[in-house]
Amino acid sequence: MASDMFAAQPEEYNASSIEVLEGLEPVRKRPGMYIGGTDERALHHLVAEVLDNSMDEAVAGHATRIEIELHADHSCTIRDNGRGIPVDPHPKFPGKSALEVILCTLHAGGKFSGKAYETSGGLHGVGASVVNALSDLMVVEVARNKELFRQSFSRGIPQGPVEKIGPTQNRRGTTVTFHPDAEIFGHLQLKPARLLKMVRSKAYLFSGVEIRWKTAINDGETPLEATFHFPGGLADYLGDQLEKATTYADRPFAGKVGFQEKFGIPGSVEWAINWTPSRDGFIQSYCNTVPTPEGGTHEAGFWSAILKGIRAYGDLVKNRKAELITRDDMLAGGCALISVFIREPQFVGQTKDRLATEEAAKFVEGAVRDHFDNWLANDTKSAGAILDFLVLRAEERLRRRQEKETARKSATKRLRLPGKLTDCSSKTREGTELFIVEGDSAGGSAKGARSRETQALLPLKGKILNVLGAASNKLNDNSEIRDICEALGVQMGTRFKIDDLRYEKIIIMTDADVDGAHIASLLMTFFYTQMRPMIDKGHLYLACPPLYRLTQGAKRLYVANDAEKELWLAKGLGGKGKIDVQRFKGLGEMDAKDLKDTTMNPATRTLIRVSIDEDEPGETADLVERLMGKKPELRFQYIQENARFVEELDV
Repeated sequence: MASDMFAAQPEEYNASSIEVLEGLEPVRKRPGMYIGGTDERALHHLVAEVLDNSMDEAVAGHATRIEIELHADHSCTIRDNGRGIPVDPHPKFPGKSALEVILCTLHAGGKFSGKAYETSGGLHGVGASVVNALSDLMVVEVARNKELFRQSFSRGIPQGPVEKIGPTQNRRGTTVTFHPDAEIFGHLQLKPARLLKMVRSKAYLFSGVEIRWKTAINDGETPLEATFHFPGGLADYLGDQLEKATTYADRPFAGKVGFQEKFGIPGSVEWAINWTPSRDGFIQSYCNTVPTPEGGTHEAGFWSAILKGIRAYGDLVKNRKAELITRDDMLAGGCALISVFIREPQFVGQTKDRLATEEAAKFVEGAVRDHFDNWLANDTKSAGAILDFLVLRAEERLRRRQEKETARKSATKRLRLPGKLTDCSSKTREGTELFIVEGDSAGGSAKGARSRETQALLPLKGKILNVLGAASNKLNDNSEIRDICEALGVQMGTRFKIDDLRYEKIIIMTDADVDGAHIASLLMTFFYTQMRPMIDKGHLYLACPPLYRLTQGAKRLYVANDAEKELWLAKGLGGKGKIDVQRFKGLGEMDAKDLKDTTMNPATRTLIRVSIDEDEPGETADLVERLMGKKPELRFQYIQENARFVEELDV
């Protein structure tokens, strides 16, 4: 059973299990560094952080039930029947309980040494303390050893010591109630529908847990009470997602395999996949029950196993066209779910949108591949249908590519490309990228850093026109907008055609300062209003240049923000001598090697895909109108609500 596989080592889970790395001070000043912003997504991420801690207890075999309740005042309670957070004095802070240290100190928790948890979603150890810092009230109750304890906090500050409430015979575990701080999140409030979706997905991800849902807020569509327990795990989840859609396999390819037997390490992978002609394909991936919407190494390993398996099956049945199939073909109608549990995962960013653990690709591919080969061999009817479908998709893709290749060649001859565009040499759109950069100095560094075959550059002179509400003649007369349209090979508004797009990825690459952020927001507003399908189809991205380069002897590390810088300064890089810190005030200050290694090389960079929240599409339009519209009072109101976060920002 999974609970045995992930059970903790026999060491005692007590105050000495809790490690301390640094203080809590930066969180309220710069919440975006810890939860990705102060918007709707960030607000609900608070619930995810607390819920992840309870899920870690369940995955480790210490909890079987989690309860989550949304109250009428939009506070939230999450309760589990796990071991309970230690409340005894912490060895390094004798005057404080381990509970207080965990909730009031960044990077304090039982998940760094690996003794208290084999795998965990709350790896960074900042989740509970960040939620505490960003809540105007948090109350934590702990039932341990048949005793009940309680401690209250406000905005990260204890309102008194841990209180011993008294004996409790039939209760164990941790209960966290928190109310998000309006000083941080303004008018935003937790929404039942969004929370229920999160809760339901968590229950699918670990079949051994029962999650009970309750809400006092009636939105007319979300049940007031529900219980989720899915013994079938991801296979049940996929069936729920596909509902009555026609599929090429009667039953999905699904399974769960531990890494211990084959690789000698703790952890596992669970998956479910089927193909359908009824809808677009998708993949939803998770690591230690945490969603990874930007994918990562576990996804790469999974698709590698599936691709090699289907090609090998094609070779077995003498279908030579199977060699034409690519990962993109499998994604066309492939609906997949993948969940891994691994020890000490490495994520990109605190919100853990992408898994970066290199070994995960090897572990997942090795675990899935043999099972897929056996599944195809044992269900030849489904295997044949899937192979025929994928070969057809590959042939269609090659035909479209040939047509686009011809069209791009003729379009390049026909179009008047802007003189400042540095184009790439590729004759096809597939794999090409256009970097829209800020100014000639950044463009100079980018020229030396780019791949000439696939990466093109378009430098802009300053800030483009704010297109929201601008007259059409102003758009057509603006030279920067005209250059963007000509470089992309498209027109604006209703005349925009996605097939005319000359590049596969459009990447906005601006300086990591206020002016750069403003230019990026103007560009995103332009694409949102004039070329919306480009965003919907996943073609628009933001580059993530680093803010600092840290050097210690021969060791070199690039970091994205002040929080990461302070962490590495405290830990050291593993080299010798003093750590030298260089701050990049702009892309033009970075040499070509720095820019290539950190921001432009697909093998080492991080990109943020610009997307519109499918759960709250109206809120995107409202935010664009508030920030970029013609009503200055709305913009002023937003600035008033959020200006406190930049009072001491070093830019």
